[in-house]
Amino acid sequence: MKKIVHLAALAAALALPGMAAARDLTIVSWGGIFQDAQRDVFFTPFKTETKAPLSEDSWDGGVGVLRSKAQAGDSNTWDLVEVEAEELTIGCEEGLFEVLDPAKFGGAEKYLPGTASECGVPANIFSIAVAYDGEKFANGPRSWADFWDVKKFPGKRALRSGPKMNLEFALMADGVAANKVYETLATPEGVDRAFAKLDELKPNIVWWTSGNQPMQLLGSGEIAMTTSYNGRIPAANAADKRNFKIIWPGAMLNVDSWVIMKGSPNADSAYKLIEFMAKPAVQANWPAKLNYGVGVTEAQKLVPAELAANLPTAPENLAASLTLDAGFWVNHIDQLTERFSAWAAK
Repeated sequence: MKKIVHLAALAAALALPGMAAARDLTIVSWGGIFQDAQRDVFFTPFKTETKAPLSEDSWDGGVGVLRSKAQAGDSNTWDLVEVEAEELTIGCEEGLFEVLDPAKFGGAEKYLPGTASECGVPANIFSIAVAYDGEKFANGPRSWADFWDVKKFPGKRALRSGPKMNLEFALMADGVAANKVYETLATPEGVDRAFAKLDELKPNIVWWTSGNQPMQLLGSGEIAMTTSYNGRIPAANAADKRNFKIIWPGAMLNVDSWVIMKGSPNADSAYKLIEFMAKPAVQANWPAKLNYGVGVTEAQKLVPAELAANLPTAPENLAASLTLDAGFWVNHIDQLTERFSAWAAK
């Protein structure tokens, strides 16, 4: 009965003068060279194959942004959005996203175990790691303790604005073992300890918000080291003939996901794009663009061995990394963001 009522209401709305016409499927990602690479590997080939019209937008993340979009109702123009781990969980719990029907994108079993969920499928597997200029530091930093050591390695440091990952990095810089970070951070004393460590570095911090900024800051010489999406580092080396180095120990492994915004009028088209992007032969082209991992099991087998060895998912790099605990951030993101904002403003 509910479906009948909803369809009747829709028919009535469509009959109203001035009602907006149907729009193109709008894909929302992180902009810059990252979204350029997605366009080359996924969006343009899909458009060529299906003749489906596509539009794009970009964003810098945040559950609050997703909530605002959902509250906008019909004026929300976002359909398929790439989100971070805690945004996926919170948005799904709050009904901001469609609950996915695996039958509409060829099944969830094609993805790596644990990466597909009720509301999302893997869009990108990446790490946030330290980058530095090898031309400036012949014997460069090797740990988070070195990142904090501005006497041994002079210069400013760039960090992504916000508490997520920075608190983890601070604890590792203070000597907490990677496998004890979330256990420590789950206590008030652990949070205080992380902020105290950030206090030490605060006079030397430059904050970044978008993925293009770390390499720009490093390239300009404004900073000596930065956290960065791992794929941006070799991309900058190739594009600008730089010698930026990456530090894998203590890197933070993340999985971003594709979600369909609740009530999207282009949900069917979004499902088709999700299915297309998960084709092994298509997905296997992704690592060559930006050194990020793939979420489709069969695609992993198609990635050349020499390239696979430099991905976040390579066994050696994986063993040296800390995996982001999305559950922790689902429970603490609002509280710790409020504290971080107050701390940063001082």
